[in-house]
Amino acid sequence: MLGDLTGDEIEQLLRREAIGRIGCSAEGRIYVVPIMYAYDGECIYAHSADGLKIRTMRANPSVCFEVEQIIDPAHWSSVIAWGTYEELSGADEDRAGTLLVARFGPMATSATALKRPRIRGVAQEASRTTLFRLRLSKKTGRFER
Repeated sequence: MLGDLTGDEIEQLLRREAIGRIGCSAEGRIYVVPIMYAYDGECIYAHSADGLKIRTMRANPSVCFEVEQIIDPAHWSSVIAWGTYEELSGADEDRAGTLLVARFGPMATSATALKRPRIRGVAQEASRTTLFRLRLSKKTGRFER
């Protein structure tokens, strides 16, 4: 049976899962990339080393976000959300770092881990890490069971 997720089911899936995909577009190209994220009920919070993903979202901050739970081909749930990319600084950046570290720990082995000297428990790295949020404006969900 195919169906639509309720608002509560959409929120539960966004909170439960840890890896989603950002879809963004710039310079005539569509770019879809997985991210680890934290969700606070309004926004998706994530980080990235500066690169194509960040450049693309800076050029066109309108984004799509997708997350799913797949048990098998006949048992899955998926959420698609639309929103706006926002780079964070100051208190917003600190809050994002706190949310991500609380969810995933310091991630010391990740090349793009949160490398900020002011976030406790996280080593500093020379490359720039950008903390950002996707401010969600619309969410839909589907399932098959």
